[in-house]
Amino acid sequence: MPGAWEPWTPTARRALPAMRAWRTAFHQEPELSSHEERTRDKVVRALEEMNIPFRTFDDHYGVVGLIGGDRSGPVVALRADMDGLPVVEETGLPFASKHPGRMHACGHDVHMASLLGAAAILQRPPRPLAGPVKLIFQPAEEDGSRGGALPLIEEGCLKAPRVDFVVGQHVIPTLPLGQVGWRAGPMMAAADHFRLTVRGKGGHAATPHQGPDAIVVASEIVVGLQTLVSRVRNPVDPVVVSVGSIHGGTRNNILPDEVVLEGTVRTLSVATRELMESALRRRVRAIAAGWGAKVRIEYFIGYPPLVNDPAATRVVADALAREFGREAAVEVPEPIMGAEDFSRYLEQVPGTFLRLGVGVPGRPASLHSATFAPDERALVIGAAALAASAEGLQRGGA
Repeated sequence: MPGAWEPWTPTARRALPAMRAWRTAFHQEPELSSHEERTRDKVVRALEEMNIPFRTFDDHYGVVGLIGGDRSGPVVALRADMDGLPVVEETGLPFASKHPGRMHACGHDVHMASLLGAAAILQRPPRPLAGPVKLIFQPAEEDGSRGGALPLIEEGCLKAPRVDFVVGQHVIPTLPLGQVGWRAGPMMAAADHFRLTVRGKGGHAATPHQGPDAIVVASEIVVGLQTLVSRVRNPVDPVVVSVGSIHGGTRNNILPDEVVLEGTVRTLSVATRELMESALRRRVRAIAAGWGAKVRIEYFIGYPPLVNDPAATRVVADALAREFGREAAVEVPEPIMGAEDFSRYLEQVPGTFLRLGVGVPGRPASLHSATFAPDERALVIGAAALAASAEGLQRGGA
């Protein structure tokens, strides 16, 4: 479509007081995955105040709003996650969590406020949008298994009107405040987890030969799993296998009957994901059998790999460069092995997931940290980035 690009950032700056208030309300009352009832109500009130039609659901706390439903151009969905984490806040913010043991330690308060800010400025755009924009407020991203995206998709959030493109973003402290990161192709990993129950023969620690000793077998399994990364998969294909929990035994001179191991497998492709599951099962069984022990293997499939559509990502990258300048719209050099159920939307429609820089010198707190407190200026960048992405995709990058 013809016409010069008109930036969204000045309008987003004017929306900062409202975004600040929304972010404060979300941050003070964080709710854990699948319990976001009051958070949902705050989102609903904000949409009502902006006269934006929306839909809620009986089975979960998601909200889907719609701007410009009467327009005929491409439909772009913008998504923000809603849930907090079981973390005791130590930020010292004047609007810190009022609920001990619960905190927005992953920036979802910023995500929601930025999406509401984008909705506010899309209501009064510098130029009319070509098509509808859906606003997806999604619960239970931190769930890690079924998550909140899948129920929303099953409820039809990508239909009526049918979504052509989807965009999401996540704060990241490794990028400086003021930068937005993009990446075509694999951006985040699939996250599966396993539970291994090793059964040996308990007894006195002075007679281990009467085993098998479940602790020794479990120890060999931990070491053996590491060779899956170095000797099973292609060395240029990133994989992480980590054991994060070991439980077994009651005291120093008693050999336990049972040891339970739990861990995670992270992969960036569907083929490697399948390879690692089968290799893990084979290796664990072989180690246990070598000792004459028994083992129960439970393998749980989590979020799929997050793969950004290359064409849509390039359009969004160009829109961000026009909005913020080439030096601020930066290509992320490599994927990360964390996981995100935004990947489920990308399995259905093309789109992209952005990194919203919140790094500030002297404040190195990481995601999920008790001291994580993004600067409120990120709200302006986040809202403008979402609006620019929506317009860019509707204009096809022209």
